[in-house]
Amino acid sequence: MRIIAGTHRGTQLAAVGAGDDAAHLRPTSDRVRESLFNVLQGGRFGDILRGARVLDLFAGTGALGLEALSRGAVHATFVDNGRAAQLLIRANIAKLRRERDTRLIPTSVVAIPAGQPCNLVFLDPPYGLALGHAALDAALRQGWIAPEALIVWEEGRGQVAPEGFSVVDQRRYGETFITLMRRDQAG
Repeated sequence: MRIIAGTHRGTQLAAVGAGDDAAHLRPTSDRVRESLFNVLQGGRFGDILRGARVLDLFAGTGALGLEALSRGAVHATFVDNGRAAQLLIRANIAKLRRERDTRLIPTSVVAIPAGQPCNLVFLDPPYGLALGHAALDAALRQGWIAPEALIVWEEGRGQVAPEGFSVVDQRRYGETFITLMRRDQAG
């Protein structure tokens, strides 16, 4: 697993290894991540990464948030309650020397504390456990999701937008579905 493009292009991230069965670590493959970021940097979304504040929920290795930083985001907050994931995120942040523009919140995403609004949110819950809607609701209630923020939701099936959000794109990569949603402007 590596950073695909930007200032940290080609940097190998910490290996997941055998992991922890309870951790549900399932890193987004390099191929899917590359395709996703090509979509994000395409004309449809403008230059959403430049200057972005990123929230990476169920962060796992932190690869999505770190890829965003490599491509021009100014800050990334990682949320994960798994010990194995927290160690990987810390190792990857240190490897890229991004301690100043990152924050790791070691808690369940549904217990996230209040925070600053982000305009790009990665949501990658363990597949099939129906945790995504609760995580999105918690982040919204705690002030993490800016009006018109783009939500990138990775799951084992396509997602329907909850109230206050609209699906703007949906793509399938093998067993992975990426649903892109916008928070309504009225928020």
